[in-house]
Amino acid sequence: LDPPLHEFLPNAEELLSELSELKMAVRLATTLGDMDNLLDEIDEKRRLLKQVNRIREANPMLGFRGCRLGLVFPEVTRMQCRAIFEAACLAQGEKKKTELEIMVPLVSLSEELHQQREVIDEVARQVMGEYGMTIEYRVGTMIELPRAALMAHDIAAHADFFSFGTNDLTQTTFGLSRDDSARFLPNYVERKILPEDPFQVLDRDGVGQLVRLGTERGRSVKPDLKVGICGEHGGDPSSIAFCNEIGLDYVSCSPFRVPVARLAAAQASLAAKTKEATK
Repeated sequence: LDPPLHEFLPNAEELLSELSELKMAVRLATTLGDMDNLLDEIDEKRRLLKQVNRIREANPMLGFRGCRLGLVFPEVTRMQCRAIFEAACLAQGEKKKTELEIMVPLVSLSEELHQQREVIDEVARQVMGEYGMTIEYRVGTMIELPRAALMAHDIAAHADFFSFGTNDLTQTTFGLSRDDSARFLPNYVERKILPEDPFQVLDRDGVGQLVRLGTERGRSVKPDLKVGICGEHGGDPSSIAFCNEIGLDYVSCSPFRVPVARLAAAQASLAAKTKEATK
């Protein structure tokens, strides 16, 4: 569960609006039965609103999400992993090929990944024992915080692969909210404060260097560590060329960007080989 919790919750403002409408409907109710039903509905909305307000955060993007949720409530991780491994066992039972990768999001400390991996491996053993099968799987992490990139050599000890979440890594490196930056980023680009929107084209000098550093430090511990990026940058040709330049293994992007990403990856690889051949 990488998205912030509020994305799964009812909207508090909408609940308040619904409560106001229900209170008005009570005043206009013509029978005791209608009034009782409306009052029950009001009680239910109030309970729901209380829960939403209890969970609501001031800064949800940097709050109780990702691996933090799985560490405080391990049952959330167990539930997801059981569903994943049961599906993989069922698919394998039908002679379907499975390539299973489980990615733990928002890791900044190696111990976070270590403890989450212990839960994942435990569930894997349980499910495979129940089905009498062996499923090959890999556990990795999304590197989307500057500290994770800086401490990649520690985190790599518990990871089979890295995926740099460049959307969040851009936000946390620049201190920019992607949801609010549209108010001023076009002005920054127009005034040449920034060459391009960093949420569209990877910032090579800042975010890109964290990706490079994290890759180098991760592979210093595990030379065969699989490393890539995910996010909107995975479909941008300039960003893909940079990924090829620093030796990443893959890019991941939105489905509609896949054809462009494949073409850009091929062009970047050919350009690199041509450059090497002319030396």
